[in-house]
Amino acid sequence: MKIVVRTPNWIGDVVLALPMLESLKANDPEANIWLAAGSWVKDIFSEGDFASRIIPLGPMIQLRGLRRTSRTLRGHGFQRGILLTNSFSSAFVFALAGIPERWGYRGDGRDFFLTRSVSRRGGDPPAHMVHHYLRLLEGLGLSVLPPEIRLAVTPQEKDSAHRSLAALGANPERPLVILNPGAAFGPAKRWPPPRFAELARLLEERCGAQIVVTGSADDVALADEIGARLLQKPLSLAGKTSLRELLGLISLASVFITNDTGPMHLANALRVPVVAIFGPTDPRVTAPFHQPSSVVKKDSVACWPCFYRKCPFDHRCLAQISAEEVFRAASAYLR
Repeated sequence: MKIVVRTPNWIGDVVLALPMLESLKANDPEANIWLAAGSWVKDIFSEGDFASRIIPLGPMIQLRGLRRTSRTLRGHGFQRGILLTNSFSSAFVFALAGIPERWGYRGDGRDFFLTRSVSRRGGDPPAHMVHHYLRLLEGLGLSVLPPEIRLAVTPQEKDSAHRSLAALGANPERPLVILNPGAAFGPAKRWPPPRFAELARLLEERCGAQIVVTGSADDVALADEIGARLLQKPLSLAGKTSLRELLGLISLASVFITNDTGPMHLANALRVPVVAIFGPTDPRVTAPFHQPSSVVKKDSVACWPCFYRKCPFDHRCLAQISAEEVFRAASAYLR
């Protein structure tokens, strides 16, 4: 059986789908499983773990992109396609590619394109995304393994991270604390940069921490704002790392402090202690899946959870989280 799995589009969701992929492989160890993944997330995977090949996908916003992707998939002669995305377009592309069996969750007007489908589960409490992906397999009559998420970095990737830090003048004798102030989802998820700066000052003064700020190219301004508020400037690698380089860097951290965003799950999969700052989203759905991790949140505000990308009010769910509160959670991992 030659199977293609359309992976999620977001880094965090890809990490949380890893147990599903492991279970899929366990159901048929002889299956030839390929992954179709966005070019921005494909480096999370290593060929040979549970996938024979990885097909990098570009944007599929316009019809031209959908047709190009369908031609790529058609050329590989897949017998079955499994969708971990919920969009209409992803199901349409599998149908356009002529994949005979197309499995996925129902909804979003795509039922017509699925040959086997499963209803999404609602209710309260909501399911963690790890279980959301596993329930797709269960709904299709397949067995699942006890979920565990692990990523690894190579010795070469660790050495490269050490060299990057040394080039910036990092002190290897100090505990390395990484701050991740961005969130691609939108500004509603971002704890204010002044709070990150205050937290950095507390970690430096009370714990002797070496502070490094990470993020994408879009987060450089956030890193600069944090640095501008401090006498002792943190080291910034925002916009300067590939996904694999970021994994190598995170693997060296004593603690990783972050908004609810993809790198949070990368750190958790590496078993680096995580302090996750949650605003408008629900940690029951996307919290770090394993220990060591701590979640800091203010779910008592009346509008929580709203899941807005941009807060239309006063951002109280994050504004009420103090630097001292996050420091207490982080310092527990530095003792």
